[in-house]
Amino acid sequence: MNQANSPLTDTFGRHHNYLRISLTERCNLRCSYCMPVDGVKLSPAEHLMNADEIYSIAKTFVKFGVDKIRLTGGEPLVRKDFPKIIELLSTLNVDLSITSNAVSIDRHFELLKKTGVKTVNISLDTLNAERFHSITFRNYFDKVYQNILNLLNEGFKVKINAVLMRGVNDDEILDFIAFTKDHPVAFRFIEFMPFDGNQWKREKTVSYLEIMKKIQENYTDDQIIRLQDAPNDTAKNYSIKGYQGTFAIISTVTHPFCDQCNRIRLTANGHLKNCLFSKKENDLLTALRNNQDIESIVRQSVSSKFAVRSGMDAPESFEDPKQHQQNRSMITIGG
Repeated sequence: MNQANSPLTDTFGRHHNYLRISLTERCNLRCSYCMPVDGVKLSPAEHLMNADEIYSIAKTFVKFGVDKIRLTGGEPLVRKDFPKIIELLSTLNVDLSITSNAVSIDRHFELLKKTGVKTVNISLDTLNAERFHSITFRNYFDKVYQNILNLLNEGFKVKINAVLMRGVNDDEILDFIAFTKDHPVAFRFIEFMPFDGNQWKREKTVSYLEIMKKIQENYTDDQIIRLQDAPNDTAKNYSIKGYQGTFAIISTVTHPFCDQCNRIRLTANGHLKNCLFSKKENDLLTALRNNQDIESIVRQSVSSKFAVRSGMDAPESFEDPKQHQQNRSMITIGG
């Protein structure tokens, strides 16, 4: 294979075929684990990728074998030019998907179908309206809940992501599982992860083992079915016998899955991150605007990727707050 078109492979032999593109640093919710309570300093509009620049950079990654692109934010649907962006990207030979908070997604059902989006990830950390307000500082629970049902009725594959936080929503584990009884969704529990400004502490993280213990105390072994994980899957997947949906656990903190990582991230201001926890970024947007070669920058970034969590391979280093103060807040990275 021509080296110029060969897959993006790091020094550990991992092929990177999955690009997550953040479209915006803005959101119509204010979840504290994602956005610091005092907010974030937003990039000036002129420092953000426009639709054509997103498409141009994405084409480079597709040339290198990327065949899956997920649009994230912030909330990607708050961009006024979202229709143009997704229509441009739909011309590429990729599996196109989106992560949203579902507040306004019903306005875009036909557009999503037209552009080939089949899977939608929804961020929802509680099934309780009052608690939803305390987490997001907004009263959109009923709208989000109904839009999840609407997505299912429209034929979309729906994954629901819930960040579990001790003392906040960890008492809803069984409620989330029960939701999968009559709804064909994939409910995914995500361990609370550290980012700049989200006041993370290890004791706030509800671990994979704790989640499974709670489930095993309420369901028998023959009811809990371990499912086959997809290649490069970040989640350990399960279902309850007779239930329409499934559940999974993403254990980034206690059981990292870096050996199978195939993901790279592009921030809304055009910076490439080869790992969610990486403090180092490569500015593709400035290079693109200066007519510089971004292909070599992409390859160099991927080849310099660490084996585990940007070099934080031991629990002690990962749990050191200083390690994450030099990283971005989650909302400016992209979910």
